[in-house]
Amino acid sequence: MNFLMKAALGGGPPDVGKMLGGEEEKDPEAEKEKEEERQEALKQEEDERKAKHAKMEAEREGLRQGIRDKYGIKKREVAEAEAQEAMEQASEGSLTRPKKAVPSGCGDDDEEENIMDKVMKYLPGPLQDMLKK
Repeated sequence: MNFLMKAALGGGPPDVGKMLGGEEEKDPEAEKEKEEERQEALKQEEDERKAKHAKMEAEREGLRQGIRDKYGIKKREVAEAEAQEAMEQASEGSLTRPKKAVPSGCGDDDEEENIMDKVMKYLPGPLQDMLKK
């Protein structure tokens, strides 16, 4: 007889039935504990990884700052802010500066209607009728 037939008939090691798909006794409390331990281990590993990366980034930033100091380079954010401010100052009197909102009273619909009424007065009667429709 081959090994699988012995296991199926009950012969052989007791764990063979479980390996072949037999029912395994499951303890839900034990599974919960294992899952909690696994989650805790994952969280601890993630925290350690983040701490390691934060330490490495702090070291890199120290090196960067040393290079900036040595060569008189400004930090990127500071340089960008200064460039933006310079552009705003340069565009204050420029013709290409952003347009401001239209002041009230300019281009109102009421004015357009008043103009149409004035023009209608000077048109002949048949044309007035056609435009009113």
